[in-house]
Amino acid sequence: MTELNIQTLPGARVWPPVLACGAWLKNSACLLQGEQVIWSPVHGDLGDPDTCLALERSLERLLARAEAPLRAIAHDLHPDFHSTRLAVDTAARLGVPALGVQHHHAHIAALQAEHALAGPALGLALDGVGLGTDGNAWGGELLWVDHGAWRRLGGLLPLPLPGGDVAAREPWRLLAAALHLLGRSDEIGPRLAPLVGAPAAATVARMLERQLNCPTSSGAGRWFDAAAGILGLSVRQAFEAEAAIALEQRATHYLSQRPAPSAAGLWRVRQDGRLDLLPLLARLFELADQGRADEGAALFHLTLAAALADWVARHPAELPVLLGGGCFANRLLSARLGDLLSQQGRRVFAAQSVSCGDAGLALGQAWVAAQWADPACEAALPLEDIPPCA
Repeated sequence: MTELNIQTLPGARVWPPVLACGAWLKNSACLLQGEQVIWSPVHGDLGDPDTCLALERSLERLLARAEAPLRAIAHDLHPDFHSTRLAVDTAARLGVPALGVQHHHAHIAALQAEHALAGPALGLALDGVGLGTDGNAWGGELLWVDHGAWRRLGGLLPLPLPGGDVAAREPWRLLAAALHLLGRSDEIGPRLAPLVGAPAAATVARMLERQLNCPTSSGAGRWFDAAAGILGLSVRQAFEAEAAIALEQRATHYLSQRPAPSAAGLWRVRQDGRLDLLPLLARLFELADQGRADEGAALFHLTLAAALADWVARHPAELPVLLGGGCFANRLLSARLGDLLSQQGRRVFAAQSVSCGDAGLALGQAWVAAQWADPACEAALPLEDIPPCA
């Protein structure tokens, strides 16, 4: 079995022992205690029974390393994750609290822990999916954080997912969703029938029209999928993030040879705090029809970075910005956004020694739980912001 990995956190803080069980994808668990975080191996996705058993074994090994009685066990808010059920069962066995930590808050909290940041900050959490406190799928979030407390300031405009989770594997469904949101549903059949067949295209069009099995998601990953589908770069994905990777590769190639296209006027921030990129998708359809997919891929990245920077700029300039979530594995987006935020005079923090994706999520869960468990921090952490699992 792979050995546990020990990492010393910066700062002089001594943490009470807390255990965190991670989420679903790229699962890993950790024990936070003293000045250290002790990591389990990265187990992988918990849809595999062997992976679930590996997580159970890792938790027992981590518990054996605790130097004092455990104060809490943290987990994702999703009640059906094996990591959540295991956390709740283990907490009950040990007689300690089981604390649910919202997925995207955990991404940002992992950065707070990695960089020893306390006090108020802004967090941009961009990934594929995580359960929100309203029961919907989140994944493109602007958060305010202070110690272990947090508040959602806004999210990406939600996209309907015809067919639910299958839409994340088939970008052509996001293409149809984009047309529906743009009021162009009559184009779904003609555009998609040559790719997926007329019956499938007609079925998805009806699903969108009647809002049948079309849950919504603010996940940034779904906007990447929509863009890749529109530009003809991906119809069905053979592996996770295939569409997003293709989009980044084509954008990087274009920008290495051509001037950057203008992103002006291709987004809007709504009064409710939503970041709306529908004007960008409309422009991508135009470029796709003109055979300019590489330019469209570049435009998507530049517009997303500019829109995110504009979103942040509407909040106090003294607040640093933390960039968390798997979408920040995209080097083009990360670099462009980091430059724009630095031009605002902001301090910008990104993952360095901890994964920006779900493999590093447990550290954020543990950090939030440790804030709750430390009496010195309770005044800064309203308990309603990290509700225990029912």
